[in-house]
Amino acid sequence: MTVTGEAVRFKYNALYKPNQLICGYGQTAIITGWTVKQAIAKKLEPHLYAVIGQLYSPTRGISLLIRNLLANPHVRYLVVLNATKEDKNAGGCACLLDFFRNGFTRGKSDTGRDCWVINSEIPGYIDIEIPETVLEQLRSLVEWKEARSIAEAISSTQTFGLEKAEPWSVPLEYPMPTVIPTILPGTRYGHRIEGKTIAETWVKIIHRIKTTGTIRPTGYDGKWQELIDLMAVVTDEPSEFYFPEPNYLPIDPAFIAEYISQILDDSPHREGVKYTYGQRLRSWFGRDQIEQLIQKLIGEIDAASGVMTLWDVRDHDMGGSPCLNHIWVRVVENELSLTAIFRSNDMFSAWPANAMGLRALQQHIRDEIANRSEYDLKIGPLITLSQSAHIYDDTWENADKLIEQQYADICKNLDYLDPSGNFLIEITDQQIVVTQMTPGSGEVVSCYSGQNHLKLLREVCATSPAIRPDHAGYLGMELQKAADCLKSGKKYVQDRD
Repeated sequence: MTVTGEAVRFKYNALYKPNQLICGYGQTAIITGWTVKQAIAKKLEPHLYAVIGQLYSPTRGISLLIRNLLANPHVRYLVVLNATKEDKNAGGCACLLDFFRNGFTRGKSDTGRDCWVINSEIPGYIDIEIPETVLEQLRSLVEWKEARSIAEAISSTQTFGLEKAEPWSVPLEYPMPTVIPTILPGTRYGHRIEGKTIAETWVKIIHRIKTTGTIRPTGYDGKWQELIDLMAVVTDEPSEFYFPEPNYLPIDPAFIAEYISQILDDSPHREGVKYTYGQRLRSWFGRDQIEQLIQKLIGEIDAASGVMTLWDVRDHDMGGSPCLNHIWVRVVENELSLTAIFRSNDMFSAWPANAMGLRALQQHIRDEIANRSEYDLKIGPLITLSQSAHIYDDTWENADKLIEQQYADICKNLDYLDPSGNFLIEITDQQIVVTQMTPGSGEVVSCYSGQNHLKLLREVCATSPAIRPDHAGYLGMELQKAADCLKSGKKYVQDRD
């Protein structure tokens, strides 16, 4: 195709996320939501569109999308494809349409920053650095249409392509707010975090990543802060799910009700939708893996081969490989646990929904085993292993606010026993004696003695490497007190000044 002067004139210049966009030479921007952009691009000539891109999140994506439109004022038409269940759940396309329908008002973002708030039931924000008059010009001078199918989006784009209009402005660019994280030294590989609920565990995860995670470039025109191989253990999530009040999670019960079906239920192939986790589990490989696993455990309740896979060896060639790759279900001492492995995991925006969907799958498996056999199993822990556990740079500010508001209170709620046990400290025959007992039952399992409190602490921690950090700190303080009493001849009583 020969590039004409008109095409060069209307070439789209993406200031933000350029590698995530398909750029052409027309005057119509096509927003595909969760439908893959290639499903539209392959049916249109480049001269019919200016740009084709996806919009996943109203709070993270709309402001950048609008900044790109302002930098390309030759875009006079907009087609918004709002077609899938995923679009309904996320709300990005609906919120963008509300910007053009209903406008915006001055307010605060979810991080407390001054911003323009879109007049919509779905939260959506635009950077305050963009002048109000410019946004109103954009709303009034760009013609838009909503499409409910790929065919409708193609038709609307072709209709707009018959029209030509002059740019409504010169290219406009405005300052971009930035967040610079503070990082402390820490372990890069292999982390373990435990909490009773998904909400509690999530706050701890975000704190760990934001505190010690390594900043790296992503393949999506940005940066993320990352830990490698992070294991999260959720011990007591209720069957109806716990949502804090006020809800600080990035999801709500209505979203989860829709999301669970994407994991539990099969779905037919839909043009523009790569797959769902449920499709991979139910039919992708020609077998219903969930049903197969249930029957496997009923026949062999202590089997260690209760495995489901979502990774297809063709994924390297097909593109769009699933983040969730492997699920292992195990019954130990009448308790059913579920372990899920993610190759890549957005811990801020995706992990809470991932965890609740997996917990629903875990509950479904337990219930089906109970309905079809004599096994009345307890629900055990949910474990996720996120090989790349990361937070994208466009949520760093949200993560900092979450930590500031929630982390300290969660750390105060240490009302569960250390699996490493309890420790009784005494002074006997001029020796500091440390007796280790099992949690709950109080059975003596080990005893340590000596006069050097640091040597004793190192011995205890070496013997019980899984001891909780706060418990190790407590033992250090108590052993120091015991050593001081041993030197001064004062009586030592544990937990007293």
